[in-house]
Amino acid sequence: MTAPSVPSPPRFVRTQQAAAFLGLSHRTLEKHRTFGTGPAYRKLGGRVLYALDDLQAWADRGARVSTTDLTAEAVLPAKRHTPAGDRGRA
Repeated sequence: MTAPSVPSPPRFVRTQQAAAFLGLSHRTLEKHRTFGTGPAYRKLGGRVLYALDDLQAWADRGARVSTTDLTAEAVLPAKRHTPAGDRGRA
């Protein structure tokens, strides 16, 4: 006898579900998208979709083992950032 099939979780989610997955508000995730500081997303037609793997990878970038962990990659806040090469220019 064949076991009943278990539906697989969605591979792609919309902004509301992606924000819930990350524990953020949808507005914060939208700001991250605007400023280029957030997870990778896809634009299919007029819809913005996030792959669960991309959300997890982006969240993992912020993983730390202590407050003095210097090896971890930075997850920037959702705001405009000056590129490193442009700092100090008038």
